[in-house]
Amino acid sequence: MAETLMNSPATADNYSCWLPRHRKSGSTAPRLLRKFLADRADGERYLSTAESVLTELVNNAVQHARTAPGRLLLIRFEHKPDHLRLEVHDAGHTHPALRAASPDDESGRGLRLVKELSINWGWCPREGGIGKIVWATIAPESRDPR
Repeated sequence: MAETLMNSPATADNYSCWLPRHRKSGSTAPRLLRKFLADRADGERYLSTAESVLTELVNNAVQHARTAPGRLLLIRFEHKPDHLRLEVHDAGHTHPALRAASPDDESGRGLRLVKELSINWGWCPREGGIGKIVWATIAPESRDPR
């Protein structure tokens, strides 16, 4: 599996990349995020939370976006002075929704984790009407004053 199929040129604030809709993309995406944040002066302040959120968003897209074989995911990162926006674009039409998982459920908690770790999150249709964008906004983690 190729790590990425096509990248957009990275700018000081943005990065996007196409990934296969495959379970391995759940580990590829955080690796790309780490590289993106390493190039920012305050990138480490987002890393732990952003990795967890991005992994959930990508894994949800892989698992729940029922699409034709060969459809890709687009991941996008946007760094601003006070937040980091993460996006996962997929061609599926199923809308993400929080659900109540029982203690015995083996899944169903991912979006709750995204909600708890993010400033806010949501979804919107993709331009052109095919699929959706699921996004989350991450605040920088406070620095230890020691």
